[in-house]
Amino acid sequence: MRLRENELKFQKIDHVLISHLHGDHFFGLIGLLSTMHLLGRKRTINIYAPEGLEEIVNIQLLHGGARFGYEINFYPIDIDNYGVLFEDSQIELLHFPLSHKIPTSGFIVREKLQERRLNVALAQENGVRIENYHRLKKGEDVEQDGKKFFSDDYTFPSPKPKAYAYCSDTKYSEVIIPFISEVDLLYHEATFIEEHLERATSTKHSTAMQAAQIANKARVKRLLIGHISARYNSVDEHIAEAKSKFANTTVVEDNDVFVV
Repeated sequence: MRLRENELKFQKIDHVLISHLHGDHFFGLIGLLSTMHLLGRKRTINIYAPEGLEEIVNIQLLHGGARFGYEINFYPIDIDNYGVLFEDSQIELLHFPLSHKIPTSGFIVREKLQERRLNVALAQENGVRIENYHRLKKGEDVEQDGKKFFSDDYTFPSPKPKAYAYCSDTKYSEVIIPFISEVDLLYHEATFIEEHLERATSTKHSTAMQAAQIANKARVKRLLIGHISARYNSVDEHIAEAKSKFANTTVVEDNDVFVV
């Protein structure tokens, strides 16, 4: 429903990340996969999740008598370790362990450093041949007709790669700090406020203040908090507590859009 409300195309989704196997994090998956099939999907989809999700999906398909017109590749996550799930020339998707009641992973989407940008006008002005452009952009110096062209002189530095980290259900854990250090945007659950710290501890969730402490210690640029318990009628206390430790904090709401 949220995808439709935001006019996002189902069929553009090729990778699905599931942090853990509590129902609120995967019950909607079979509906999404079924909708993709009904819309005529043929392209393979890749699902990264704790071990067990493949069995759950296959049982639903078996007893529902369903068969999809596309392949599903399941990749079980090594829950206890940090690693790469997927990468291409643009990004890499990484996982790292969180601490919750059942095996749970956090995720990072990190841009890769791109080639330097060519100063085309200067290259043309000084007669650099087109076939040497790609070498300059790769950071190589070029010798042409007895003259040397230095990459630093003919290119601009690439923008610093951006990174987004997602920490779903988890208790306060400083173990994750090295993994999320200095990311541009961090989502961290903040189920409770400090008044209910004991409840947060017993259920292995975090308070808003704890999420902010993690953001502060990891030196991230911006913090998003969510997964607010339904016991609260307002998020005012959450945001006040979080901002007392990390000023650049926002409580996420349905349909919000954030630029990394």
